[in-house]
Order: sequence, then structure tokens, then C-alpha cells
Amino acid sequence: MKKFAAVALLTLGAVLAGCSKQEPATPAAAAPEPAPAAVTKIVVGLDDNFPPMGFRDDKNELVGFDIDMAKEAAKRLGLEVEFKPIDWSAKEAELSGKRVDALWNGLTITEARKQNIGFTAPYMENHQIIVVPAGSAIKTKADLAGKVVGAQEGSSAVDAVKKEEEVFKSLKELKTFGDNVTALMDLSTGRLEAVVVDEVVGRYYVAKKPDQYAVLDDNFGTEEYGVGVRKDDTELLAKLDKALTEMKGDGAAAKIAEQWFGKNIIK
Repeated sequence: MKKFAAVALLTLGAVLAGCSKQEPATPAAAAPEPAPAAVTKIVVGLDDNFPPMGFRDDKNELVGFDIDMAKEAAKRLGLEVEFKPIDWSAKEAELSGKRVDALWNGLTITEARKQNIGFTAPYMENHQIIVVPAGSAIKTKADLAGKVVGAQEGSSAVDAVKKEEEVFKSLKELKTFGDNVTALMDLSTGRLEAVVVDEVVGRYYVAKKPDQYAVLDDNFGTEEYGVGVRKDDTELLAKLDKALTEMKGDGAAAKIAEQWFGKNIIK
């Protein structure tokens, strides 16, 4: 009897154990990733002392050719645009650090910059011209030998001069400045003998003071301007390219150019 009871108890225990066994819980489905917030604003980084592309007027308001171009593009894209003055020599760090979304201020497209920046199609052609004091004996690039020449730090003017190694090595000094305005002021006071500068900037100032400055026939090459964004921001790049193409096609870009330069210089 005791033997039977023991067997019965063992059998009952096995049954109960089987009944109490927990099935592994089905893992909960992962929560869906939240949809990225729609972009409603772009922050444009610029040098606010780079007339006529972007600068401050007498009321301290940001104005300029590229300012108007960016405003028109943003309007077509349904975006608010904020203009943020930055140290132009640190422009790539500002862009990669996401403190700005785009660089739109006479930004020259170069192979070196393409390594870190995504560019739109070119919207404008430019030259690196040589500005000298009116009446200067300097007539060609060869005459720059032994002279102190100025350019904006971090600008493509510096790259253009250094690219022509023979000319660069012949200079007494290539002196860099925070902006082109300061370089041209030093030229007018005799602390420099020439300034290499973007044509759009140089001719803007020469036109204001034709009795003070002259532009040489020689230059340091042709280049193209584009809008720069982060390389992984392909959506914004595509939108800006589309807006610029439309602006070129319907004449809006030409109208802005004529207001600032007196002629259509859109590429």
C-alpha cells in the first residue's frame, strides 16, 4: 500500500510539474522608429563681410547677391532660412559640426573641398583677379616678384596663388587677412602692393573707387561657385539643385544678378 501511494505521489508530482512548466515568452515587437521630423528651416553659414555676395548694409542688415539667391530658393522649397555669420576659415568645421546646414557665400568648388562637402551644380563663374593701386608699376603676375601680396585667409585666392608655384615662390610674402575688405584697406594705405581676390568682390570695390584701384589683365584662373552641404545630406542637396535649376530656367536668378551686377552672370 505504501509502495502504491509513493508511486502515485511521484506520478502526480510529474503531472503537476508538467502543468506548471512556463512557455518562453514571445519577445515584444520592437517599437517602430519615429519618423524624422520634417525639415522646416535651413541655416546658411556665410562671411558677413563679403560684398556683394553677403554683407551688412548701413542698417546692419544682411544683404547681398547670395542672400537674395538663398531667400528665393528657400521660398520655392517652403523653408525658412536663417543666415549665420561664421569664421569663413573654419567653414568646413561649422558645416560638419551641424552648426550650419549650408555654405552659400561665393563658395568656390574645388577638388579638395569635394572631399568633405557636397556641392550643387555651379550657378556662377568667377576669376581670381589681381587688384593693385591705381598707377602701380605692377602690370603682370611676373611683376609680383618680391612684392607683399594679400588675400583672405581660407579663401580660394590663397589656393590659386599657391597653385602657381613659380609665382608664389617669387613673392616676398603672401599675407592673409580675416576678410577681403581689410586686405583692400591695407592695399590703399600702402601696406600691401597687390591683393588677389574673387572677381565679384574686387570689381565691386574697384567700381566704387576707380581712381584708387586698378585690375590687371592677368588673373589666377577661372573657378565656379556652388552651394555646399554635408556630404550625407543628399535630400537637401537635391532640393537646392532643383530650386537653382528652376531659378535659372524661369529667369529669377538672372533678375537677381542684374540687380547686383548690372548683367546676367549666372552660369
